Amino acid sequence: MIRRAVLLLLASLLLCAGAGQAQAARYQYWSFWERDGDHWVYATQGPSTARPSDGDVQGFRFAVSEDSGNAARPRGEADFKTICAATPARDGKKRVALLLDFGTTTDAPSGETPPPARTACAQVSPDATTAEALAVVAKPLRYDMNAFLCAISGYPEKGCGEQVAKQQKPTAEKKNTSEHGPSLGLVAGIAVVALLGAAAIWQVRRRA
Repeated sequence: MIRRAVLLLLASLLLCAGAGQAQAARYQYWSFWERDGDHWVYATQGPSTARPSDGDVQGFRFAVSEDSGNAARPRGEADFKTICAATPARDGKKRVALLLDFGTTTDAPSGETPPPARTACAQVSPDATTAEALAVVAKPLRYDMNAFLCAISGYPEKGCGEQVAKQQKPTAEKKNTSEHGPSLGLVAGIAVVALLGAAAIWQVRRRA
């Protein structure tokens, strides 16, 4: 029984040691943001249901991210007065400032080059959604069967929320332990196994 427990514990420790080398699943997609003062906030609605007000600033960023918690924010100037300076106000219309950040070459799909980031001022009806505002200034748009935004201004040419496997970047602490020897947790685990093994041997000898 003790020998079996030792083997099971050792297997668990090996699995835990390998878990740090596992790859995290990330996705290649357009994230949607809203400007709140001087910073970006991840939108709580999709562009097809969000209805911005006149004077709002919204942004889109194409990047590889795991989730909204680590999604890359749009880059560049995001001031309504600057973006919509050349679009005068009109009765019965609202103006929405949009910042479109096509991301970096690192996050680009294979064989594609991201266009430079740009801004646009969409003048639409008062009840228009963000998707409708986007359609005015950034065609062609592409959506999947679930109304998920796949492409803005034709970028990327194909794919939609593709999963991209990228190895997790080790922290400085993990780098140090991997470069100079096994981690403290692994050493402690091996020590426990050794103690259990010694106990098992001692019990077998005692019974003999």
